[in-house]
Amino acid sequence: MAISRYEQCLNAMFGLRRFGIKLGLEAIASVLAALGNPQDNYRIIHIAGTNGKGSVAAMLSTILHAAGYHVGRYTSPHLERFNERICVDNVPIDDAAVVSAYEKVQNIPQPDRGLTFFEFSTAMALHAFNRRKVDWAVIETGMGGRLDATNVVRPQLSIITNISLEHRAYLGHTISAIAEEKAGIIKPAIPVVSGANQSNARNIILRQADRHHAPILLKGRDFRCRRTGGDEFSYIGKRYTWRQLRLGLSGKHQIDNAALVLAACESLLLTKQADLPIDAIRQGLLDTRWPGRLELVSEKPCLILDGAHNAMAARVLANFLQDRFKARDITLVIGVLDDKPCKSILKDLIAPCLKVIVTQPAIDRAIPAHDLAAVARQFISNVDIIPNVGQALEHAMKNSTAEDVICVAGSLYVVGEAKTAIRKLALCTANVQGHRM
Repeated sequence: MAISRYEQCLNAMFGLRRFGIKLGLEAIASVLAALGNPQDNYRIIHIAGTNGKGSVAAMLSTILHAAGYHVGRYTSPHLERFNERICVDNVPIDDAAVVSAYEKVQNIPQPDRGLTFFEFSTAMALHAFNRRKVDWAVIETGMGGRLDATNVVRPQLSIITNISLEHRAYLGHTISAIAEEKAGIIKPAIPVVSGANQSNARNIILRQADRHHAPILLKGRDFRCRRTGGDEFSYIGKRYTWRQLRLGLSGKHQIDNAALVLAACESLLLTKQADLPIDAIRQGLLDTRWPGRLELVSEKPCLILDGAHNAMAARVLANFLQDRFKARDITLVIGVLDDKPCKSILKDLIAPCLKVIVTQPAIDRAIPAHDLAAVARQFISNVDIIPNVGQALEHAMKNSTAEDVICVAGSLYVVGEAKTAIRKLALCTANVQGHRM
């Protein structure tokens, strides 16, 4: 059976992964120059950090759209389809747009070393946003910041969410080294919002902002969010205070992400970069959806998908499970990639669980299920090994009661395969997508 042009393009792109990860801006800059530097034709918010980048991007793009702007959003990785990486007004571009963007990038002179997958997809996204004539684009870094392919943009605002140890082979082995890389997105005279809380990371970001004469809003110093009862919270900034706010995303940690989003809104208002009525801000926060992050898929049994893939995210998810489901039996379905701290991830996520099913996403960087199980058994004896993610989830569903909880976590690749399995196997007895926990 002949494959479609869309499939041909994706196969060629995924084939670029053999080039691995190559940090640096020369290749992407030359490609964008040949495209006419499309990134210069719309306003940009650039986001770096360890956790929360996607949630912050989703909230900001939804708020901007609610305020009447035409908004692009570039994030990674995708869960099920490549198109999810490149959204316009919160809708993934269609297959024809993917093919068009691919062919546009492919048909220009390529750098000598060839583009990596991420460089190629970044060029596609920036071109696609220009073609769709967006007013704003919210751009998430892929890794680090200073040498990330997205760092060719000149934004109206830069955001650094938080800092923790990740991608040590590329970014460094200390918080300070990683903070230096993340702070590399700070541009001369461009405002910055930062959520970094470690003193050494904050000092590095402040020093970089000062060096570039970039105004900075620092979480805890210049702005904060405070719970006011129930699901409501307030934002207290340098000039603005907004009360009785609510979120569409679940989890206490999302209020920390919302604080950065609201500080970003305050910065855009103070610099007159955007007109953001408070009603649009409120509605944007409430309307935001971000699949695979504390996503409640069914209620009986309760099935939660969360791409917690590093130590910080695992602790947040473990605390959520402990707080919300302490009286219920929890089964953890987990797979982890080989560049992640699997022992600390497993230790935290297993703590609130009764049973673990170890699995393995279909990516060459996945830790083999049997190897992961050996680590899991250091913390719990009730461990099953089912390498196929769909089969692991099906087994968990069949062996759970209506009152039990199943949590799929450890990698966004695992969550993506679980979402595909859910759709194919029709496992959900009560679809509650979009419901808040």
